[in-house]
Amino acid sequence: MPKVTCDLTISLDGYSAGLNQSEDRPFGDDGGDGWGSRLHAWFEDPDERQLQMDKLAQTKAFIMGRNMFGPVRGEWDRQWNGWWGDNPPYHAPVFVLTHHPREPQPMEGGTTFHFVTDGIEAAFKLAREAAGDGNISIHGGATTINQYLKAGLIDELRLRIVPITLGAGTRLFEGVPALDLEQVESRTGNGFTHLTYRVNR
Repeated sequence: MPKVTCDLTISLDGYSAGLNQSEDRPFGDDGGDGWGSRLHAWFEDPDERQLQMDKLAQTKAFIMGRNMFGPVRGEWDRQWNGWWGDNPPYHAPVFVLTHHPREPQPMEGGTTFHFVTDGIEAAFKLAREAAGDGNISIHGGATTINQYLKAGLIDELRLRIVPITLGAGTRLFEGVPALDLEQVESRTGNGFTHLTYRVNR
């Protein structure tokens, strides 16, 4: 049965990014230097990296916030096509939430970024149509995931918890009502714990 999932790395105190995000420091103040993010050091773990690729392959449409797509704010006054180079890892339609219209951006490997200005429900409808009987990922960041949690549209949370605290930044569950979560999977890696929870309704 198709699922709506999210996949996010967070600090022990729940932050997916620190303060002062920029093009050079996409995860803000997380104790790393530039792209050397401490939150995402898990990517050096080959088993976790393969698990991530397998989950991406099962997903037929993605939704992400504008801040996850890139550092450009306001009107699209520069050609920015995401952090991932010419061949992003999604290989499926990606619906980017934004207040500023932009034409779809096709990339290599089957990824096309579509820019949705009508809110989270419009993006969800487009993703459901694109995914057919496949999974949808509410791919981040935390602010976007929180909106879909509040709307009751996420079935499964896949979280990597890293043993650092940030104290401030963009936090998962901020403003989200109490959830009934059932743990269905766990895996401990080098410097992180991967936990999967079913959202019971």
